[in-house]
Amino acid sequence: MFAAYAARIDRDQPLSGLELGERPEPEVRPGWSTVRVKAASLNHHDLWSLRGVGLGEESLPMILGCDAAGIDEDGNEVVLHSVIGQSGHGVGPNEPRSILTERYQGTFAEKVTVPRWNLLPKPKELSFEEAACLPTAWLTAYRMLFTNAGVRPGDSVLVQGAGGGVATAAIVLGAAAGLRIFATSRDEAKRKRAVELGAEAVFEPGERLPHRVDAVMETVGAATWSHSVKSLKPGGTLVISGATSGPNPKTAELNRIFFLELKVVGSTMGSKDELEDLLSFCAAHGVRPVIDSVLPLDRAREGFEKMAGGDLFGKVVLTV
Repeated sequence: MFAAYAARIDRDQPLSGLELGERPEPEVRPGWSTVRVKAASLNHHDLWSLRGVGLGEESLPMILGCDAAGIDEDGNEVVLHSVIGQSGHGVGPNEPRSILTERYQGTFAEKVTVPRWNLLPKPKELSFEEAACLPTAWLTAYRMLFTNAGVRPGDSVLVQGAGGGVATAAIVLGAAAGLRIFATSRDEAKRKRAVELGAEAVFEPGERLPHRVDAVMETVGAATWSHSVKSLKPGGTLVISGATSGPNPKTAELNRIFFLELKVVGSTMGSKDELEDLLSFCAAHGVRPVIDSVLPLDRAREGFEKMAGGDLFGKVVLTV
């Protein structure tokens, strides 16, 4: 079957290890289901995999891709929950959880196999392309906002780095849930787009907000960390799920964190139940993922280059 896969690890030039070509079809395993992939979306996790983060040389070649929507063996339209081993279903009792492409082959292929427990019905209101955007970036944003930040309608939230998949999802989901959303971006076009998606106002990175906020959604890391901490109300919550600009900020702002009793919460992905809630929320309220571009699988390299260069707003989707 045709697939996009990591053939080599290169920390400095990750795309040099990306190959497109034929790979073996997935093996049949007891308790697992083989899904015919209709659409899959890119995440920064895929770039990190090509750099060797969470993926070792001994596991190569590895088909990339965490997210997908498709059709299972019984003809059902399904969405994949990409965390394997979270519940023990389909794996050994002592196996730690992992994301697709860390231990098991991913979704950038004509077929993928996952534990049957990991499949959720695709709402009829969502296209395969839209549904394929939800299991990683959008699920991450959903958990950040509603589980780890615990914000309520009327609360104010700063989203750093408008344009990325998680940040875009946080803007759309937050606005739909009645939150007052502020955002930042270096790019004027992205700032304008964020307002169109529901942000109350959008600013240059580091620019002072009209008032301090109840929570900050942080995926940028070192470049925006100080601004994130300074933007919080006393007792506010900073939720971090990524660090695309690096993990080591020049200033940790520890004095401000303890003096104002701020909360810093790490957030990774989400549960199957949260994904089910997210799917229902999108279907019931007309919320749709923001898609930057849709490409056929054989043009996957273009999508990777787009994501690596930061020249996107929303998700890049690959269709099979």
